[in-house]
Amino acid sequence: MVQIKFLQIILLLTTLSIFSSFSSAMSSQPPLTGFRVDLKHIDSNGNFSKFQLLQRMTRRSHHRMKHLLRKSLKLAKLDSSPGSKIQSQAHAGNGEFLMDIAIGTPSLSYSAILDTGSDLMWTQCKPCVDCFSQPTSIFDPSTSSTYKKLSCTTNLCESLPTFTCNTDNTCEYLYTYGDSSSTQGILSTETFTVGSKKVDDVAFGCGDTNDGDGFSQGAGLVGLGHGPLSFISQLGLGKFSYCLTSLDATKQSPMFFGSLADFSTSASAPVQSTPLISNPSQPSFYYLNLKGITVGSTALAIPSSTFTLQNDGTGGLIIDSGTSITYLEIAGYKMVRKAFLSQMQLPVADGSAVGLDLCFSAPSDTSSVVVPKFILHFDGADLDLPANNYMVVDSTTGLLCLAVMGSSGMSILGNFQQQNFQILYDTGKGKLSFKPVQCDQL
Repeated sequence: MVQIKFLQIILLLTTLSIFSSFSSAMSSQPPLTGFRVDLKHIDSNGNFSKFQLLQRMTRRSHHRMKHLLRKSLKLAKLDSSPGSKIQSQAHAGNGEFLMDIAIGTPSLSYSAILDTGSDLMWTQCKPCVDCFSQPTSIFDPSTSSTYKKLSCTTNLCESLPTFTCNTDNTCEYLYTYGDSSSTQGILSTETFTVGSKKVDDVAFGCGDTNDGDGFSQGAGLVGLGHGPLSFISQLGLGKFSYCLTSLDATKQSPMFFGSLADFSTSASAPVQSTPLISNPSQPSFYYLNLKGITVGSTALAIPSSTFTLQNDGTGGLIIDSGTSITYLEIAGYKMVRKAFLSQMQLPVADGSAVGLDLCFSAPSDTSSVVVPKFILHFDGADLDLPANNYMVVDSTTGLLCLAVMGSSGMSILGNFQQQNFQILYDTGKGKLSFKPVQCDQL
């Protein structure tokens, strides 16, 4: 009798254990390993001609570069002054691509600007003190069961360049960008749905005071910079990649996170890699070591220090998703320009209508035009660009223009040069890899 009772107890405990394990498995989400999301260009729904797209792209690039350099150089001067303690960095701001995401429980869908030049993920929140007009409804945190405000003593709050503690101990942030736009509000956590994946407890800025000309295409921003606040850092997946389709393509650009970010083994083109470099003065940016440039068959005699990141945080080259054209330090750019002028067998034309510095008069049949090669030599990798990634032709004006310009204080590898390359940011291993891919086929 005692033995039967003992067996019954064992059977009951086993049943409860199995039920508990089953319930736990059913209630918990599987670990996040990788997912895909598609990006759309901010001008994709505007019905613009290729010439108009080029004009708009160039104008935004000049605006972004100008303000970014102005603030970056100002910070460098402040940082070098005795006793200086810089509390804010120059984040790039705005961008060229939108990501569809959803926030809260129940979820509210919206589009946000993708930015590899900043960290904070944010959206506009009710009640608004000063909000810009956006295409979708503004998020109301009082309607979400998963919304939580963060304390000002948390590590994420302390990662902000500028924050204050409210009377209720919540973290109030102020985040400014290189073009003087800004967002201000409460650092909080929420459930976000990106692609097919739901991610809990993502820290984001719930902005009630937001100002800037370039934000109105979306309802906020997804920061994918190098810092701890960025979306990629919070996911803990260690890597992401994107493959940008051509400027006038109809298909969206795929972006991959985690395990899906890796290159397909079926493609024949070799993968090249170069180290990611950190800049303490601008911790959000992804810097690369540009060592030289080839135009045609000529390796240009550019001094090795031209693109070097300086001790005061100026100089260097960043790869950026939000700047369209490439900007090269003026000493290097002058040599690039001179090389194209000597090797192009076409008359020089005025490119001011497009906003580019070097243009040529193209024949009606551009298929006969011979364009010199353009290769960027990075540390351990050569980016051999197809002609469509640096020479842009417009049939309406007859212009053939170089999508590269000069700068002073920082160089940028723009997204126009990244078209039809899969670009992999491996933050865990500290390297950037790339290979040519037909992006609209992924």
